[in-house]
Amino acid sequence: MKTTSPPPLAPMPPGHWLLGHLRERETDPLGLFLRGRAQLGDVVRFRMGPVYVETLAHPDHVKHVLADASARYTKGEIFAKTRPLVGNGLLTAEGDFWKRQRRLSQPAFHKERLAALAGVMTQAAQETLAGWEAPVAAGQAVPVFTEMMRLTLTVVVRALFGADVGQESLRIGEAFTQALEVTDRRIISPLPYLPWLYRLPTRDNRLFQRAMATLHASVDGLIAQRRAQARKSGEGPGTDLLGMLMSACDADTGDAFDDLQLRDEVMTLLLAGHETTATSLAWTFHLLEHNPEQEALLHEEVDRVLGGRVPTLEDLPHLRYTGCVFEEAMRLYPPIWALPRTPHEDDEVGGYRIPKGDIVLLVPYVTHRHPDFWPDPERFDPTRFLPETSRQRPRWAYLPFGGGQRQCIGNNFAMMEAQLILALVTQRFRLRGVPGVPVVPEPLLTLRPKGTLPMHVHRRESAQAARASSA
Repeated sequence: MKTTSPPPLAPMPPGHWLLGHLRERETDPLGLFLRGRAQLGDVVRFRMGPVYVETLAHPDHVKHVLADASARYTKGEIFAKTRPLVGNGLLTAEGDFWKRQRRLSQPAFHKERLAALAGVMTQAAQETLAGWEAPVAAGQAVPVFTEMMRLTLTVVVRALFGADVGQESLRIGEAFTQALEVTDRRIISPLPYLPWLYRLPTRDNRLFQRAMATLHASVDGLIAQRRAQARKSGEGPGTDLLGMLMSACDADTGDAFDDLQLRDEVMTLLLAGHETTATSLAWTFHLLEHNPEQEALLHEEVDRVLGGRVPTLEDLPHLRYTGCVFEEAMRLYPPIWALPRTPHEDDEVGGYRIPKGDIVLLVPYVTHRHPDFWPDPERFDPTRFLPETSRQRPRWAYLPFGGGQRQCIGNNFAMMEAQLILALVTQRFRLRGVPGVPVVPEPLLTLRPKGTLPMHVHRRESAQAARASSA
């Protein structure tokens, strides 16, 4: 009787006898994984010390892990390192508990519910741009990445709690930024996720604990205040995101969020709702500087559609190239540059065995550059995302928001916010990098530009204004 031999393990590039590829993973992970695909194909095995990692680059393989065989995989240790920050919310929850959370949260993110937030986004953006007037007049550079982080955090705080949270908004923003910086350092640390490590009296742990105490007190206080107001008025908890989450009720079971679950979802939305969009906007401005033809096309569309006024939700379908610019920036610099999963049973992908317990790493940074699906992949070309071009690509060749049932619940929120902010900024200004300051990717939880991305901001005259002044 013939026995079928198991499929082989994926090919592995040469590495250090003890550390494997750990040093390259720490110093140049993007280059490591790009070279792996170019040299060995779409499934490559790496050894990070005692841990084995398989990277998958082909859209079919991405679909297998995120959709077809998703029940065989969990999110793994890297996402577990975010749990002290966001609790057991949508980002970190697994199994039936996650399905319940997603079902309860989904109605708050329907497009018609998000429509009311367009004004929140443009108001916050106008406030940010007003703050640029002084450095523009003085010829000083603006820290664009820092500014986008502040702007998108302001948007998500107001979207969650309404516009009238005042000083509480500042406390939440400052504390969340501190806690996130510690979380980023924990994610890139080679140390495993051991909760007791985070209780040791180190500087980072003390900073994190103080920030989280502030966040929990603020968020819990806002939830309690909102419940009290709803009871007193009898009119429900409100129409912002927090109010919609508080009103959520499972039609089949009658389940609703308790206060701890509400806090975890709020913390998750603070994380997912600001850093990813801020990072992608920062890269967009950097790419526009180095692609003047595409920048001119963007300016033409913004001037033609808006005529100098503030964009609204109704303008977005007409700002098609603006959306394409942002999508192309997310292709080249996907905010979530790697998606880890861990199989709880052996699997087979692309003809190779994936052992139980290995880390499977889907790398959008690599998939978005796959030459079979992206001609001249390093070129910045927003027309790739025009409908007639997008239809020619496999759905899973592009995944800036993940995919499958765990695709980012806030993708419509992020796209709406990015288009509005991008239109407002480019309507008024051209951004140019500071000579001699290198711009390099820093692959932490998100693929951010290293440092603050200082740029000089130059006022721009719209085509309509130029014509009017010359008439």
